[in-house]
Amino acid sequence: MPARTDFPGVLELLTHAVESVGGAERPGQVEMADAVGRAIRTGEHLAVQAGTGTGKSLAYLVPAIRHAVQKEATVVVSTATIALQRQLVDRDLPRLAKALKKPLGREPTFAILKGRRNYMCLHRLDSGAPDEPEDAQLFDPFAVSRLGKEVTRLREWASDTETGDRDELVPGVTDQAWRQVSVTAKECLGASRCPIGTDCFAEKARAEAGRADVIVTNHALLAIDALQGYQVLPDHDVVIIDEAHELVDRVTSVATGELTSAMCASAARRCGKLIDADVADGLLEAGDGLALIIDDLPAGRMDELPQPLKGAIPAIRDAAHRCITALGSDRKEDVEGATARKLARSLLDEVHDTAVRLLEAFDDDQAHQRDVVWLSGDKFSSNPRPPALKVAPLGVAGLLRERVFNQHTTILTSATLTLGGTFDTMARQWGLPPAAARVEQAPGAATEKEAPSDAGTGPKWLGLDVGSPFDHKRNGILYLAKHLPPPGRDGLASSTMDELAELIEAAGGRTLGLFSSMRAAKQATEEMRGRLDFPILCQGEDSTSLLVQKFSEDVRTCLFGTLSLWQGVDVPGPSLQLVVVDRIPFPRPDDPVSSARQRAVEARGGNGFLTVAATHAALLLAQGTGRLHRSVTDRGVVAVLDSRLANARYGGFLRASLPPFWPTMDPKVVREALRRLDAAAPA
Repeated sequence: MPARTDFPGVLELLTHAVESVGGAERPGQVEMADAVGRAIRTGEHLAVQAGTGTGKSLAYLVPAIRHAVQKEATVVVSTATIALQRQLVDRDLPRLAKALKKPLGREPTFAILKGRRNYMCLHRLDSGAPDEPEDAQLFDPFAVSRLGKEVTRLREWASDTETGDRDELVPGVTDQAWRQVSVTAKECLGASRCPIGTDCFAEKARAEAGRADVIVTNHALLAIDALQGYQVLPDHDVVIIDEAHELVDRVTSVATGELTSAMCASAARRCGKLIDADVADGLLEAGDGLALIIDDLPAGRMDELPQPLKGAIPAIRDAAHRCITALGSDRKEDVEGATARKLARSLLDEVHDTAVRLLEAFDDDQAHQRDVVWLSGDKFSSNPRPPALKVAPLGVAGLLRERVFNQHTTILTSATLTLGGTFDTMARQWGLPPAAARVEQAPGAATEKEAPSDAGTGPKWLGLDVGSPFDHKRNGILYLAKHLPPPGRDGLASSTMDELAELIEAAGGRTLGLFSSMRAAKQATEEMRGRLDFPILCQGEDSTSLLVQKFSEDVRTCLFGTLSLWQGVDVPGPSLQLVVVDRIPFPRPDDPVSSARQRAVEARGGNGFLTVAATHAALLLAQGTGRLHRSVTDRGVVAVLDSRLANARYGGFLRASLPPFWPTMDPKVVREALRRLDAAAPA
């Protein structure tokens, strides 16, 4: 059936949608919707910075829905957080579907799609081979009893649920219990071979998604779809990546491999009854050898493979290969045997391929290495974890360019995409060439300069900053505590504590403290509780959601915490009028991935610190300072108690990444402003 040619335009649909949901059109929203519609039409990729309050969800959903309905195509929307997924599926899309039904001629459809592991596998539940309990639990009757009760509860739930979606199980169960009733994509028999394939929850979800106009998924599944040799997402021609500032980290996480002795033992158990016992025991022994070696090695990045591992890792690789060979190719057999074989081969492949990848990581010189290897685990921590060898990509730009941008028209959006004043930094991480970009700014946008021209080829794209509905210069102050000493390794200095206390006192509470470490947050909490009369909440003392709720409900309360608060707090109104940042959030010097990426850039003649460490800090600072303005009426102060933001050479790059607050270095001006805000705010 030919596509309709009398479709209403994007802006006409946006106006209709906004009126239908009882909202007000915003200039940034209109500009963004027009740009998204143009990108979908021309195939040119688009990066849009849209400040909080712009209404960016509607700005990309309206042109996406219009395209899907008109062309009978599918659009994928990928998010980083569950909260945004739920907002889209539970609120935005249902309202939009009803609002656009009349002008589009039919009601648009949408679906959410998650990884196969998120859905119950009925075959695994009924007749699949369960995992054996971990060794430690063999001697823990309570743990085994709890596991049995949870699996029994899952069996009962299986007859009630229509989706088999783990997120709909309330209260939830442990990961170990869920593993007994679910499979990964590699472990799945496939709908055609599985005796319960016609009733498979994961297949039903995928089929529903394939019929939908808009599929909502997450960055991890988007990465899996790009990384794996098989298709995970249904056919689509447009991808919209919201919370795009998180994309690189999420893709890196999916592309990270791990090798442990426990994995070797589990793989050996899985294939033990299917192959000669001596062959399976060979893998078990190789895993035991690995455990003995890495238990004596220090945690951290490996610049070269330690001598003991030069024998241990090849031994695991070869033992896993012998097991895979002994299993043989898929054969026609009973379903139970096919299931056991599939489960065994999946884990054997993972062990073998990770061992190969670990060995190959050291083949090239530093400037050309593709992966970084490190040993994780801290046997001296309060919650020690067994050591594990890990391997992660130094960059994912090539992967994204080849598997995402070269395959689909892509729109990337977030409130924080311009770091140092341009889209350049994020573009390089995504695999987009700076020279191909045309950067446009809306009036009043934070971005004040275009990305510098640079020779290069690659996908064509446009960078657009539509600004923010917030008047940052009028309603926000950026306080740079230039007079304070640079932060040291021995915790917060006494002068920094004095400054923090004076700021909170002037604000009358109402403070969100963003700290670079849990140690600093706890130190500040203890000190402020002894010096101030305001309630001080600290992350970790209760669930984060309950702490944020208490903070929001009592305007005199302060909330201190670390990284999850930098991006996860949305408290508009008088409860939050002061955001304090204790220090520039550079990555830890011993972080294996960021330190290796920095070294690789330097080996190629670049500035590793600016490219990696400063970029990481700029992104977090932009996210953290964005906690201040969550509505157009919010007013307040962002106080950075790290003098390097004012004094260091890289301070300009970091400041250019922040919202355009009115800056000052005068503590008296800041305290007076906070007192006026406190006096004017409702108690």
